[in-house]
Amino acid sequence: MPRSERSPLLLAGLLAAAGAAHFAVPRPFDATVPRVLPGSPRAWTRASGAVELALAAGVALPRTRRIAALASAAFFVGVFPANVQMAVDWRDRPAPLRAAALARLPLQAPLVLWARGVARSGEGRS
Repeated sequence: MPRSERSPLLLAGLLAAAGAAHFAVPRPFDATVPRVLPGSPRAWTRASGAVELALAAGVALPRTRRIAALASAAFFVGVFPANVQMAVDWRDRPAPLRAAALARLPLQAPLVLWARGVARSGEGRS
């Protein structure tokens, strides 16, 4: 399978794994929910997990790939504040955990670009 055909499936797999993790092990995700959001962190964790699963399904299907990939790019931008929250909250953790939290921040940009690339490659397909 050519790389361009694998890319959407890999993105869908990443989204599906992240979405499933929100339900399987919600506590770490609860801790990253910005405190300014209304409601319980668990509700936000479940909602974001459900969105990731829906996006994964959309990206996996050629018919919905373009719009789902664009929505995924927007989602990656939208969850950036949770990554910032994690970096702030983990500033006093041991160095490896602090480094992991900080490393997540610049990783959002390649995810956004990847999703946009998948959307572009899905243009014109039905």
